[in-house]
Amino acid sequence: MSQHDRDAFFIDGGWSAPASSALLEVVSPHTEEVVATVPEGTTADVDAAVAAARRAFDSGPWPRLSPAERIDVVQAFSGLYAARLGEMADLITLEMGSPTSFANLAQSPAPWMQIESFLAIAREFAWEEERAGALGSPVVVCREPVGVVAAIPPWNVPQFTIMSKLVPALLAGCTVVVKPAPETPLDGYLLAELLSEAGVPDGVVNIVAAGREVGEHLVAHPGVDKVAFTGSTAAGRRIAAVCGEQLKRVSLELGGKSAAIVLDDADLATTMGGLRFTALMNSGQACVAQTRILASRARYAEVVDALVETVRSMPVGDPADPATEIGPLVAQRQQERVEKYIALGQEEGARVAVGGNGMPDGLDRGWYVRPTVFADVDNRMRIAQEEIFGPVLSVIAYDDVDDAVRIANDSDYGLAGTVWTSDREAGLDVARRVRAGTYGVNTYTMDFAAPFGGYKASGVGREFGPEGLAQYIELKSIYTEG
Repeated sequence: MSQHDRDAFFIDGGWSAPASSALLEVVSPHTEEVVATVPEGTTADVDAAVAAARRAFDSGPWPRLSPAERIDVVQAFSGLYAARLGEMADLITLEMGSPTSFANLAQSPAPWMQIESFLAIAREFAWEEERAGALGSPVVVCREPVGVVAAIPPWNVPQFTIMSKLVPALLAGCTVVVKPAPETPLDGYLLAELLSEAGVPDGVVNIVAAGREVGEHLVAHPGVDKVAFTGSTAAGRRIAAVCGEQLKRVSLELGGKSAAIVLDDADLATTMGGLRFTALMNSGQACVAQTRILASRARYAEVVDALVETVRSMPVGDPADPATEIGPLVAQRQQERVEKYIALGQEEGARVAVGGNGMPDGLDRGWYVRPTVFADVDNRMRIAQEEIFGPVLSVIAYDDVDDAVRIANDSDYGLAGTVWTSDREAGLDVARRVRAGTYGVNTYTMDFAAPFGGYKASGVGREFGPEGLAQYIELKSIYTEG
């Protein structure tokens, strides 16, 4: 028995026995040992969760509270969450192998920052306004909750991606069914405890961890009004098709293959310091990771050498060690997937400048891969076009700035990117020309006051900022006599 074992789901404000005896084993990516077991959700469990959320929306108090009253409850939740940041980070390191240095930066503090940002936005949000109608009579425009929301996060940043959906949905007056990924169910239990302690009414949030087939049942459920999903583009296409058939509201935050453009006037020490994080955050398991590094032919060898030295200097190993920068991948299947891409890159003619297949030095277990930099990469290669989701970088040569922008845009994706230069205005010019939803000049971050999302196959809709709150709103116009 593990201290993290669980035997119930959080449904209708309490702990509900599962409909079956099926279990999910939570396996440490570092030790390959089972660290916890929890129930595996079935369609019957999802049906119970949706029914609870439906009752809470149709006849419960939550949608009928004033925005200020909902803000007070979410503010209480924020305070409770802030007190447990370290515990939440440790859970995520345990269940999916995120290096503790990253976990204590992004896996729990960043979700808490989202809560605070959405609270500030909600306080200023125009929940109802009166406009001067074009026909002479005033019009009242109401912003009302969309209904029951299915929130489906991935395993790589589970709390981060739950919070971007859960908090705006709650502030809007929605009720929610959260389906954590089967690899990362543990953090959802702590989340449930905090929501309950904060006074969120019964049925407003329900949490059932389950696999893909049960997730599809949730997406297609007639009791769900909106689906909010973060994950692969392939899964996003399927979800969009189901929602389109039902005319169900949907927002999708999907994959990326982002480019970091290194201009000739860039300071390489500064650039490498930035790429150390933006290209390899969370061991490369990040949708916004800038895994295509674009360097001019004039400085190509210099950039490759600097990148190789940067990658070599990044400690690989136990994710619980604060010194570790690159940990294991989430599962054996992911390790095998990344190793296949490393082999494919060599078959395509790219040169391994550092790394390659095989376990990193000093490690004989765990789902690790050697951080790898490919040189002599053509942007048409699969390693430059497909999302690998591991610590694998491709350095691509460009002729001039126009060519760099063309290469950056030559992708099915459009999620993120950076440009590195000593000329801010030149950087802003490049940023405006690259078709990506988020972009950085000599930095990359996510500001929770600004919209986040992607162009093209990187998704539909936006998270964060007022735009993220608006994803959980239906607009109603009420016409009155003058």
